[in-house]
Formats: sequence, C-alpha cells, structure tokens
Amino acid sequence: MEVKKKTIYYWSPALSKVATCKAVINSVYSFKKYSRDFNSYLISACGEWNYYKKEIEEKKINLIKLNINYFRFLLKEGYIFSRISYLLVFLISFFSLFKLIRQNRPEYLIAHLITSLPIVLFICFRFETKLILRISGLPKLNFFRKFLWKISNKFLYAVTCPTEETKKALVSQGIFSEEKIYLVRDPIIEIASILSKQKEKIDENYKEGFVLAAGRLTKQKNQILLINLIQNIAKENPAIKLLILGDGEKKNFLIKKIKEAKIENNIELLGYKKNIFKYLKKCKCFISTSLWEDPGFVMVEAAASNCFVISSDCRSGPKEFIGKDNGLLFKNNNLDDLINKFNEFNLMSAKDVNKKIINAKKQSKNYTVFSHYKQLLSIF
Repeated sequence: MEVKKKTIYYWSPALSKVATCKAVINSVYSFKKYSRDFNSYLISACGEWNYYKKEIEEKKINLIKLNINYFRFLLKEGYIFSRISYLLVFLISFFSLFKLIRQNRPEYLIAHLITSLPIVLFICFRFETKLILRISGLPKLNFFRKFLWKISNKFLYAVTCPTEETKKALVSQGIFSEEKIYLVRDPIIEIASILSKQKEKIDENYKEGFVLAAGRLTKQKNQILLINLIQNIAKENPAIKLLILGDGEKKNFLIKKIKEAKIENNIELLGYKKNIFKYLKKCKCFISTSLWEDPGFVMVEAAASNCFVISSDCRSGPKEFIGKDNGLLFKNNNLDDLINKFNEFNLMSAKDVNKKIINAKKQSKNYTVFSHYKQLLSIF
C-alpha cells in the first residue's frame, strides 16, 4: 500500500531579485530531488516568480498560482512605494491564502518574505498546518514587527535562521521560545551545477589574473570601497584589473566615481551575469565589501569554486564563514584595512593561499542543497 506523501508549501513574495529567491527555489527543489515522503510547492502570490520561470521548469518545481498576475503593476523602487506594494500583496492574498491552507491542509507552511500575512492568518484562525518562520538576516525590530512576533510565538512550529550570529541574536531578544529557534543554512550551491557552469568559455579579454566582485550595485554591497581600493593600488600596480558583476541603482554613481578617479582601464562593470562561475574559475581572488550579509551567497559560491576570498567582517555571515582559516577578513567599510589585507594576500605563499582555499571549500559544503534538506528535515 502506497503511503500518502506529506505536503510543504513555501510562501515568499519578493519585489526584486534577492538572494532569498534563490534560496527558496533551492529549498523547494531539495525536497523534490531528495525526499520520498514530501511533496513541495511554491506559492506565487502575484506572478513574482515569472522571472525564474525557466529555472522553475527545469527543476520541475510545483507552482501554485494564488491570484492573477499583477506583479508588473507593483511599485518596486523606494521605501514608501515598496511598502505600499507589500500592503497590496497582503490585502489581495489574505483570503486566497486562507482558502488554500484551509482546503488543502498542507503539513507545513514555510514563510520567508511578507511573513506578516501567514502570521496574522495563523493568529486569527486555527489550522492543522504547522507554520515555520524563516528569518534571513538580522531583523530590524520596529514596534509592529516585535509586537507581531511576540504574540505569534505560540502559533509557530519553528523559527529558522541561516547563521549562528542571527540565531544568537534571536535567542537574546527573547521574542521566540529558544527551543523553537533552529540554525538551517541556506541552500546555495550544487557542486555538479558549478562544475558544469565552469566549463562555459570566458571572454578572451578576461583570461587570468583579474580581481572579481559580484552583487547588486547597491548601498549594501558597498562597491565604492572597491573603487577606492583600486584607485590606491593602481598607483603602484597600473596593470591591476577589477571586474564587477551585477546591476542596480548605484550603477551611474559608480561609473561617475570611476571616471573621476581616472581608473577606467582598471575597473569594468560587466552588468548582471547569469553564470558567474566561469569568472570565479579564472579570477585571482574574490572580494566582498558588503556592509551586511547573512551569510553572503556569492562568497560561498566563490569558496566552492576554489577562489581565495577576502571579505568585510560585517554582520553576520562572513565572520562565521571565513573565520581565521578560510580567507582574509578586513574591518567593515575600512579602506586602510582592506588595502592591508589585499597586500597581505599578494605576499602570501602559494602553500598558505591553497590551504585557506581548501578550508573555505570544505566550509562551503555546509551550504549545499542536500545539506539544507537534511537540516530542515530534522526539524519536521
């Protein structure tokens, strides 16, 4: 007699391409790939997953369309406009999400973004479904969020977070019961996929020896610090080359600063690249200047690709991932220390460089899709 599979729903509406989207897709996929006991489904609140349509189809992920596709009409830029859009998603999805949970009775609902909606539903109504709250990054606790989380504690089955530092912060705040808080690292990499993508040929102009950075061109990623680094290094090493992958609202600002520093020959903004692994394979080192990360997806991908990683010691992922033995950490947003660490890297012996690369690659295995699946499964 065939045993009926249990059901997991994922709720994670996002207005832009953020790392959480990749983590959600990979988490849904992990149960699709490895579990015989669960069926996993991704809920589309407003058509927000259309950008990832090809990947979702390739991974054969089950998609539930909750409402009509109105995503393209939502305002996505700016704090006030984005909050208005989040409110619209909340209001439009309230009854449809309630109906979906009530009728289908999934065993678990994992909520990532706009978590206020499922939390409010579980406070107001009795469901057989178990609610798991996924917190990515150290949360900013305004009055409303703190109040909502506090009263939601008894309605939550579990709270998961991707780093030890975030877990410790949540425990110290005393909002959730400590026994409900779990460390579940993000599903960032698949080794087979990395090896396949590394085979793709890179442009002839970028053969070897360049420094690489990647991420959205935003205040968080702090690429201006990279420009200041290269401006200083180029005085003694005019051949140094930095490639920055990614797009974002700071693009024109960064282009202006590069021109003002007269280092157009040393830095190239290549825009968004779907396959960064062919660049990671060829670069001299990878640098992350983020002001905050949790844990830092590209940093993990770089380590898995045998890259030497130099990162800021920002909260909360890089310190935990790099530590003393897996790369080099510089003081957050400190140019002088970044220059010192970059020079230290250049003076390191090949043996010491390779040792740190190997250590980082071992650490990256904690962030595989399979490792995430096992961690999440242990909570159920």
